[in-house]
Amino acid sequence: MITIRNNPERSRFEVLDADAVIGQAAYVDNVGEAQRIFYHTVISEEYGGQGLAGVLAAQALDETVDAGLKIVPVCPYIKKYLAKHPGYAANVLAPTPAHLEFVSAWLAQRVRQ
Repeated sequence: MITIRNNPERSRFEVLDADAVIGQAAYVDNVGEAQRIFYHTVISEEYGGQGLAGVLAAQALDETVDAGLKIVPVCPYIKKYLAKHPGYAANVLAPTPAHLEFVSAWLAQRVRQ
């Protein structure tokens, strides 16, 4: 059974087949700015072609908007998804160099932990 859940401890939305993580949409919350920066989306190759990335993106973006956060799409897949779903436009901020620096610093800090 395929399910999708937010795993805030790992800063990602996950696609699960039973208990196995088979995909994810990784993000960083820029809390002071009420923004969620999506930087990477992937589905395991053996699950490709089933539309799971789109289902994952929809749930991740819907939950982000419901949480009152703006969407910052750094991830190419999320950018592409948003281009095809203009209903999110009011909740999207274009990525800036500051967003990229924020993500890089956050990832570097996680590696050191």
